[in-house]
Amino acid sequence: MRPLVTTAWLAERLGRPDLRVVDATWFMPGAERRGVDEFRKGHIPGAVFFDIDAIADRENPLPHMLPKPAAFAKAAGALGLTRGAGIVVYDGQGIFSAPRVWWSLRAMGFTDVAVLDGGLPAWRAEGRPIETGNARPHYAGIEPRYDPDLVRDLDAVRSALAQGSAQVLDARPAARFRGEAPEPRAGLRGGHMPGACSLPYADLIGADGRMKPKEDLAAAVERAGIDLERPVITTCGSGVSAAVLALALALLGHQRAAVYDGSWTEWGGRPDTAVVTGE
Repeated sequence: MRPLVTTAWLAERLGRPDLRVVDATWFMPGAERRGVDEFRKGHIPGAVFFDIDAIADRENPLPHMLPKPAAFAKAAGALGLTRGAGIVVYDGQGIFSAPRVWWSLRAMGFTDVAVLDGGLPAWRAEGRPIETGNARPHYAGIEPRYDPDLVRDLDAVRSALAQGSAQVLDARPAARFRGEAPEPRAGLRGGHMPGACSLPYADLIGADGRMKPKEDLAAAVERAGIDLERPVITTCGSGVSAAVLALALALLGHQRAAVYDGSWTEWGGRPDTAVVTGE
């Protein structure tokens, strides 16, 4: 399955036993909205809800960090997800939080995963069926797996920046990257990592909530100064929109972009990390 699928593609296959649909709706802190509430109000038939904040390392003070493989396997199995079925992930904004779950699943050994282009808004706009209430998944026992190549921690990012072994690409809005706009989480410094490049994730999404055409994605990546032949680590505020960049890179053939899970919440919240402002 390719990394991005259309609503028409999903509609043709909805209900097949070898396909799972996952709602990954998530909202920024302070939005006063919960993804699970939106899910109950209306979701794609047969979908299950993946709670980004709950399926996380609860012992880590950073938000929604990846849990240990065994804990992830247990949570994914409780949602009825199996590695023998294809998985399509969507969210209620278009393309925002679904790529985070797409990346999380891939990091945990699920290889046949895609994001629904345009998400629930596109599905609704086309008059496709919606169901309400809670999901009723059938538990599936799965073995833990982990692909460390898709995940980076603080030390790995520091090393990549110091040695030039990978390019670091920041998905936050440009004003936050430059340190001109405040961070949404209190206590974080403004600015960016020395040597990081800026590519706001919103620049990759069209007005219709769908991913822009490949030629536009390629042009945006080139403007950001990224060489697709070299390793890339994506980062953002807390590891959510960084996955939008990873998805765009996958569409351009760079399938192995890693995500810095702690992202700016970790880097900008520590006294021992270098921060620069401006371009």
